[in-house]
Amino acid sequence: MEIVAFGVQADERPILEQAFAGRHQVRCLDVFLDRDTAPIAHGYEVVSTSVNDDLSAEVLQTLAAGGTKMVAQRSTGFNNIDLEAAADLAMTIGRVSAYSPYAVAEFAWLLALAVNRRLVPAANRTRNFDFRLDGLMGRDLHGRTAGVLGTGKIGTAFARIAHGFGMQLLGWDLVENPQCAALGMRYVPRERLFAEADLISLHVPLTEDTRHLVDAAALAAMKDDAILVNSSRGGLIDSAALVETLKARRLTGVGLDVYEEEAGLFFYDKSLDVVGDDTLARLMTFANVLVTSHQAYFTEEAVGQIIRTTVANVEDHLAGRTSAHLLVTRGQLPAAVR
Repeated sequence: MEIVAFGVQADERPILEQAFAGRHQVRCLDVFLDRDTAPIAHGYEVVSTSVNDDLSAEVLQTLAAGGTKMVAQRSTGFNNIDLEAAADLAMTIGRVSAYSPYAVAEFAWLLALAVNRRLVPAANRTRNFDFRLDGLMGRDLHGRTAGVLGTGKIGTAFARIAHGFGMQLLGWDLVENPQCAALGMRYVPRERLFAEADLISLHVPLTEDTRHLVDAAALAAMKDDAILVNSSRGGLIDSAALVETLKARRLTGVGLDVYEEEAGLFFYDKSLDVVGDDTLARLMTFANVLVTSHQAYFTEEAVGQIIRTTVANVEDHLAGRTSAHLLVTRGQLPAAVR
């Protein structure tokens, strides 16, 4: 059987092809799935997608009409998929429920350290043989407080690194994680976390309850010299409110690997285009803001694990098996997803 995979990165392609070798052929496309590209999948029973592909009801209907029975998403997040529509179309939807938490946690720390120590401006200066230190002073993180919103596997990995730096730990989650408690983490209401943390890192999924978790009120509650990092989902932060906060000369630094309107921008080369997103353009003008293009997960270990799980999801679908990675199984939504 031949599978079509959308949104495949150049470094990802050989891993994907090797993983399916001897099982199925895979047609790797660098274009992303949306209403215009969905007809490409006509005749393919299995379609593999990335986190920034559009799997709205309209796109799913086009896929189903072309014979697609399964979508195997190569990510943990699935907020881009209309699961109710997939169930109505009797489709199977798979995702990767977990992969290397260290990839994202380590990258979140990279962002935090880079904005704290002004690494990008410093590197730009020295490249031009400007070796002054003016404006590059950072702060010791040892002894300060790290606030972790979401203490699952990634949040726990982030907390362990913070503990290694000698930081105090505050956490917020629906359920307390004993592994984090063993590090000395104190679970507090999120309002207190926003107010007391020197470094705040987001590690919760994007749901209707967490959308704009960091809104104008949360930003106002933060310390003027706090550092904010988001390597989870862009919609967790109200980007317009963040711009206003930065314009008021608040927050020491912001590291963003995700952006709430990143679809259609991230993973594309827009260097010669006029980008019409005024909010993103404004964020990029702040010297204390570092934006990367949703690459926190992008390590050999994490991508390898994502693709191995994707292959397993496809094999489970073809064999009629269910697994914890399937969000919709032949039109049936698990109770936890409904």
